[in-house]
Amino acid sequence: MLRLSKKISKTSIISISSIVILLLGLLSFYFLSMWNNATPPAVKKIYYVDHISRAHRMVIDRFNEIHKGEIKVEAIDLSFEKFSTNERKELLARYMRSKNDKIDVFAADQIWAHRFARWAEPLDKYFNSNERKNILSYALNSCYYKNHLVAVPLFMDIALMYYRKDIIDKLNDSKTIESSLKNSMTWSDFIKLGERLSKDGRPFFTYQADSYEGLVCSYLELMAQQNKSLFENDTLQLDSPESKRAVNLLVDLVHKFKLSPDKVAEFNENSSYKYFMAKNGIFIRAWPNFPRDYQATNGKDYRMKFLEKVPLPHFVGYKPAAITGGWNLMISKYSKRKPEALEFVKFLMSGEAQKIMYEYGGYLPTNNQIYEDSLYLVKYPDLQYYKKYFRIGVHRPYMVQYTKLSDIISHFINLAIKKDLTVDDALRQASRLIENHKFYIE
Repeated sequence: MLRLSKKISKTSIISISSIVILLLGLLSFYFLSMWNNATPPAVKKIYYVDHISRAHRMVIDRFNEIHKGEIKVEAIDLSFEKFSTNERKELLARYMRSKNDKIDVFAADQIWAHRFARWAEPLDKYFNSNERKNILSYALNSCYYKNHLVAVPLFMDIALMYYRKDIIDKLNDSKTIESSLKNSMTWSDFIKLGERLSKDGRPFFTYQADSYEGLVCSYLELMAQQNKSLFENDTLQLDSPESKRAVNLLVDLVHKFKLSPDKVAEFNENSSYKYFMAKNGIFIRAWPNFPRDYQATNGKDYRMKFLEKVPLPHFVGYKPAAITGGWNLMISKYSKRKPEALEFVKFLMSGEAQKIMYEYGGYLPTNNQIYEDSLYLVKYPDLQYYKKYFRIGVHRPYMVQYTKLSDIISHFINLAIKKDLTVDDALRQASRLIENHKFYIE
């Protein structure tokens, strides 16, 4: 099986390399075409690479308005509709390796900070202690590498579950069920509920189990719900009882309990959202932006008014836990416009920009002052919910090579969910491959 894995890995590498080379060519052309546009010599032009949503565009326009005639931000849109997270990572990494100075500010997934630190401008001297205290601590934690601040958090994310309230309300004991859901239902009770509701043909629980980072998030979440980490004392825990229990649950939801469709093995976030809505699903594991993301691509849907968010289920005898995510901002060490880039980054961290990002994009703020603004919280009570919910959040491992580790884990867990491997074989082979590569926690 190891030989097969290596063969698959080699093929994937060739495929990814081809895609990246193509994308690099397109991006280089895009950069050059914009770079050649004439601009007044007094205006400093900086380039910002991110998924540019409507909210992103609004804060960029606002910054450009404030700094008219001095600084102009040009956005390079690596949208989630066109680029996967991994493709964005590889594209940026290859571009940064070229030491090109055309990128000034770029967005990085929380788990990329360690990998991209070598190409990032250290920010320690630019953010004093008071400024750092004004940033959510659990968001800022992902921005350090070897005790140096290399990024700042643009927005937070945390996994949760949505359910169709109109469907649950039809049950005689709906109030009891909803009370249990709001306090995090146990997995055993959740499965019992599924056995009651899955007879009408609707998918009971939709989750994301393609061979990608989203599957690893679910796996690490289930580990955390058993007070277990992927690494303990620098020792990999893939073959532990808790790890096996986590993967067995993901497999059993599909094959034993038949509460999740076998199609989950092909789903990322966007495809799972489409399936869930098309099939009138009951529960879905998602992120806070699910309703906005779905409607941005598929148009308004009246059923969204029936969606309620609740914590993910947890194991009996343990506390709830949910994986956190989000995106950070980094300044390229090769930028020749660092003062202007820093000015833009600090604006994105401001209360004004963070409110725009939340109100028009649903991006959860990282600015503490917003969560302490009582009038604003009255207007947007969801922020009170998330402020409390963040307390059960858990981070993924901080590692330079985390994404390579994640690729291995997701590949083998996906095979287990497809029933191409047993759970024990999948975890054993993943563990062996990781140990051969000598990955270590930072």
